[in-house]
Amino acid sequence: MTRSRLLTAATATALALTLGVFGGSAQAADPHVAPGGNFDLAIWQLQEPVGSPGAPTTIPSSRLRGANGYQDAYFYTDTRDGAMTFWAPEKGVTTPNSNYARSELREMNRDGGAADWKLSGSHRLSATLRVVSVTKNVCVGQIHLGSGGSSTKPLAELYYRANGDIVLGTEDSPSGGQTTHPVGHVPLGKTWTYTIAVTGGNTIELTVNGTTTRYAIPSAFSPYRQYFKAGSYNQSSSDSTTNGAKVGFYGLTVSHS
Repeated sequence: MTRSRLLTAATATALALTLGVFGGSAQAADPHVAPGGNFDLAIWQLQEPVGSPGAPTTIPSSRLRGANGYQDAYFYTDTRDGAMTFWAPEKGVTTPNSNYARSELREMNRDGGAADWKLSGSHRLSATLRVVSVTKNVCVGQIHLGSGGSSTKPLAELYYRANGDIVLGTEDSPSGGQTTHPVGHVPLGKTWTYTIAVTGGNTIELTVNGTTTRYAIPSAFSPYRQYFKAGSYNQSSSDSTTNGAKVGFYGLTVSHS
């Protein structure tokens, strides 16, 4: 098994002691360094809600790493609690296949290539986070289709809605259509955890605050490889640059076996 630890052992211990009970505030890391000083960002690439129409700016992992790594108004360390923070306003540059702006990490390999793993085996994305603000709805984690076909859809998206509901969206087929599943509720601003995983090649396994649910993966997805995404993928749009979704992460790990 290979595992990317995105917090040091000391930081993880401090985080566990600070969190105590889900819903509390978190003192996650050093608030005076860039996100790359607290998190191992060697397996991530950042996409931001700026750039040219249809071509958002991307920041490679080489620029994200280290205490003096990349940060700006859309991706930064919260100086109050050390959270790796993602801000996506309702008005921003989007990809060609979306109407919504995002400040979001895309999984990469340590050699710099794009992650693109088979459904077989076990693949897990785990996070401790809180949604600081949201207008309507924000996606905070994804399993996304990679190579293997022409679809650009996600296999699964984990949403946090403005009323505090947490909802998993599973794609019906590579051609589209999404089924939503209520999976929890956390008040805005409170800390919570998730693990979103693929197991056995045919099952999505989701754990939110310790409660696990499983969903079958339709066979039409079998030819596709996958990769993880995490951050703030806003699910509403307008002409506002002040309304949007802000999400702070206190822990983020990926494992494959």
